[in-house]
Amino acid sequence: MKAKTLFYCTQCGNETPKWQGKCPACGEWNTVVEQPVAQTRKSGSKNSVSVVPQSVPKRMNEVESGDELRFHTGMSELDRVLGGGAVKGSLVLLGGAPGIGKSTLMLQICQQLSQFSKVLYVSGEESERQIKLRAERLRVNGENLYLLAENNLEHVVEAVHQLAPDVLIVDSIQTLYNGDLTTAPGSIGQVKECTMTLMQLAKGEGLTVFVIGHINKEGSIAGPKVLEHMVDCVLYFEGEQNMSHRILRAAKNRFGATNEIGVFEMQDIGLAEVPNPSEALLAGRPLDAPGTCVTCAMEGVRPVLAEVQALVVPSNFGTPRRTSNGFDYNRVMLVLAVLEKRGGLLIGNCDAYINVIGGLYLDEPAADLAMMIALASSFRDKSVPNDLVAIGEVGLTGELRSVSSLGQRLSEVRRLGFTKCIVPSRSSGKLVVPDGLELIRVDNIRQALSAIL
Repeated sequence: MKAKTLFYCTQCGNETPKWQGKCPACGEWNTVVEQPVAQTRKSGSKNSVSVVPQSVPKRMNEVESGDELRFHTGMSELDRVLGGGAVKGSLVLLGGAPGIGKSTLMLQICQQLSQFSKVLYVSGEESERQIKLRAERLRVNGENLYLLAENNLEHVVEAVHQLAPDVLIVDSIQTLYNGDLTTAPGSIGQVKECTMTLMQLAKGEGLTVFVIGHINKEGSIAGPKVLEHMVDCVLYFEGEQNMSHRILRAAKNRFGATNEIGVFEMQDIGLAEVPNPSEALLAGRPLDAPGTCVTCAMEGVRPVLAEVQALVVPSNFGTPRRTSNGFDYNRVMLVLAVLEKRGGLLIGNCDAYINVIGGLYLDEPAADLAMMIALASSFRDKSVPNDLVAIGEVGLTGELRSVSSLGQRLSEVRRLGFTKCIVPSRSSGKLVVPDGLELIRVDNIRQALSAIL
């Protein structure tokens, strides 16, 4: 008898009864794949995985609405991104490039968590001996830390029921497989079913689950998009392999804000927290060098100072080259066009290279002015004052627009020793300027370039 098959979309996980060139759910082309479906076992069979009892409908006013139970992970930067700590009964997904430090971060928090709770670390990629060797290097020796090298989901669920841990760490979700399915580990069906089982464990038994996920070459978490919809929190670990700093971002958080970041530094003994990222990102900044300017970006409620560097050189080809690292490429092209049209700098025939030091990605418009000043400084080969910071959004007509949380930015600027700050002349609300900080208010980019260069 011919085996039954199902068709899945590799982007959104949508199931279709037949193959289609275009997914009807997400609209992507050539993303629907075919895979066989094993015969499902009847509910209540001997080997079926059952982790949540059947629930009954309740009136909304009968549901208890107590505050979520949070606990600290032992790393304040991770607690900040999670919204103040991990929540009991939550499912957290951590993704990042290979070798970025995902397993290191999860193993390090076990040291603190195992002091007051029972932790089960499940690894499908490493043996127990390998984990032990890495734990000794990271100085992790928790008494209540248990290791399990297993790929079978049913065995993992059985170990959870026997041990009854408070925290479960799975490394990684792409290595787990459900024996009821015939597809290979890491396939769409396996990732979906395994995540569903872990979600039922977390919600049904109040178990806090941390899941590590692989990423694909585009940088998103491998597997169906429904994976990110199922979990409570999605964290991305970012950073360059040749740089020591790592940035932890929250792409989704049901128990907190999604605009917070945590900064870590990779050392010989593991990841070290960076409580003051501004000083770390500005360390080694060149003085009196053309093509560099400092700005202050808001990452959640935390102001972070970052150095923007630019290099503008005459192009040797017919089409100038533009390269951006740390800024959106389209935003860079917009700023270059405004700088030439409204600023009067003929850089249309020049190659332009933009870089944000430290691996930070600036996605807010308040960094436009610093990028433009760095470009003009490199083009004119004149250095920007070392004690100056630029904050402001640039419009298409060359005007400077006000930005949010300007008071917090100015306080951070003055705390790090800067004495001058160029800002838009119009600001919303009452602004308190810190003592010792001189504000240079300008209306447009021509005034800004004249005042500095």
